[in-house]
Amino acid sequence: MVALVLASASPARLSTLRRAGVDPDVVVSGVDEDAVLRSVTEEAGPPALAQVPLILARAKAEHVAGRLQHSGRVLVLGCDSVLELDGEVHGKPGDPHTAIARWQGMRGRSGVLHTGHWIVELDGNPVGRAVGATASTTVHFADLSDAEIRAYVDTGEPLQVAGGFTVDGLGGPYVTGIEGDYHAVVGVSLPLLRDLLAELGVAWHELCVSG
Repeated sequence: MVALVLASASPARLSTLRRAGVDPDVVVSGVDEDAVLRSVTEEAGPPALAQVPLILARAKAEHVAGRLQHSGRVLVLGCDSVLELDGEVHGKPGDPHTAIARWQGMRGRSGVLHTGHWIVELDGNPVGRAVGATASTTVHFADLSDAEIRAYVDTGEPLQVAGGFTVDGLGGPYVTGIEGDYHAVVGVSLPLLRDLLAELGVAWHELCVSG
């Protein structure tokens, strides 16, 4: 049996995995994302936009793996998402002013949601294997009025989600379509995760606890 640890506080990611039959333990990393990106930029220059969430996913997975007490074979999954729009990446707005401005720039347009996935394997060896990849999905947004934007931001939901929107929650009516993996927009790409597990010699059903 292979145990999975989710290095993320996202309830959407946990819910997605559980609906797919996997019930991971959750250990939140607490990684300082800004500090991680500053360090990478100082060492190698600004990363490509699609690499940003993969870098952060790796940092989260490695941080949790480094302090995890475990026995047997354990896989630590880190994930992170950012929205690419106008050549810039956008994470969580954090405050209403930023969220409103973000939506005013997004409405009636399309962006690319990049979701990075990184798995660290712990199996008793000093250095475990690791694999990672990014799923990129084009998201089309409705042309919201200012009143609709304010009402949505007032719910509080957009403040702490990547890109300032959800597709599976209150933001669903404001997403007119996606091109790519729906689950990647929610927060974790199940098909990509299956492929990464295969690289480590783990079949999806080895993680499944139901169905």
